[in-house]
Amino acid sequence: MTSSAGGGQLVVVATPIGNLGDVSARAVDVLTRADHVCCEDTRRTRALLSALGVSAGARLVAVHQHNERARAAQVAGWVAAGRTVALVSDAGTPAVSDPGALVVAAVIERGLTVSAVPGPSAVLAALVVSGLPTDRFCVEGFLPRKGTDRRRRLDLVAAERRTTVLLEAPNRLAATLADLVAACGEGRPVVVARELTKRHEEVWRGSLGAALVEFAAREVRGEVVVVLGGGSAPPPPADDELRRALGELLGAGDGVRRAADEVASATGVSRRRTYALAVELQAEGRGSPS
Repeated sequence: MTSSAGGGQLVVVATPIGNLGDVSARAVDVLTRADHVCCEDTRRTRALLSALGVSAGARLVAVHQHNERARAAQVAGWVAAGRTVALVSDAGTPAVSDPGALVVAAVIERGLTVSAVPGPSAVLAALVVSGLPTDRFCVEGFLPRKGTDRRRRLDLVAAERRTTVLLEAPNRLAATLADLVAACGEGRPVVVARELTKRHEEVWRGSLGAALVEFAAREVRGEVVVVLGGGSAPPPPADDELRRALGELLGAGDGVRRAADEVASATGVSRRRTYALAVELQAEGRGSPS
């Protein structure tokens, strides 16, 4: 398959996360006509294509976390030569906590065409059934397994005010919930979505503390998505706290405007409020000229 303009293209194709009925007609068409199909596991993708009635032939090319960087240049070369390359992951949308981002970047870097066939996504499916706010959210994907990187990411998740979507392996779910309880407290709302779109789909809703009790007590199977409610906004600082911060800056030689700007930026308080307090401090003889 070659694009009508004579140039190739990379097509990022979403595939079912469980229910085969979720595949789109356009996805089947692209997978049928593509010159190459890049996939995480050629065996799984061959089975998918067979179920869809699509012949795989010799078109399947393994692109996974261990070889993606090396494959990216090869895929870009195919696209530059006028071929159409379909990119799929084992399930869902590629490049979101799955291989694919490096391939997309390599094709874009050469000024070539990248398009997408949108469709199934475990992240979005879990988010929209969670009942938690969806107007602003972030995707953390898989947390680091251990060490300083894991603690740092947990601290960031705990401070995040948006809904956060995490992915986890079933055998590590209880440990991750325990770490989230330690970082966020027991009361933070959470949703654990398991085996989405499949026969044994489960969507559990409750608090982090209750989730830990629930999932530490039983064997967990299947793909897991954790949707965590955002943290509460910290209370605004009192005037005395703002005056101390402003006084330190003014005493160090900052002008009223600069001190007000810095404290407003650091605390999230309006500049009008910090400026008024800085003017008061200056009038009391505790600051430098503006």
